[in-house]
Amino acid sequence: MKDLIEEIPKTMEKFMGCAGKMVKPSPNTVADLIANIHSGELATITQLRAQLANDFEVQTACPAAIMKSLVILSKSNPDAPYWRVIKNKGELIAKFPGGLLQHAQLLENEGLKIDPNKKTPVVIDFKSKLSTAFS
Repeated sequence: MKDLIEEIPKTMEKFMGCAGKMVKPSPNTVADLIANIHSGELATITQLRAQLANDFEVQTACPAAIMKSLVILSKSNPDAPYWRVIKNKGELIAKFPGGLLQHAQLLENEGLKIDPNKKTPVVIDFKSKLSTAFS
């Protein structure tokens, strides 16, 4: 798989938050990006989108392509720290192997605290744990 640069379809401009071009990153590109997230740190999908858009000099990055790449990595390259990526409000990602329980366990193994009492578990005080590796 390779990185793709595409025009944002008119029907997707509102969802993407802009018009112009977007990158659909390959799993290798996402693996290189998340390798910068250290143990005990996190990154949101929004942070990854912004960094990829900056790196590729486009308006945005496709969140679905990022998620697809993360799921591929989680199954094919378990050393890539996919579990350090969370949704934008601190929620865990059910699509990873083992679902929400394993995602929580991997984060707890790195010292992060999880609130399991939400509809979707969230990382407690996740904003203070966000990686500063991204511009």
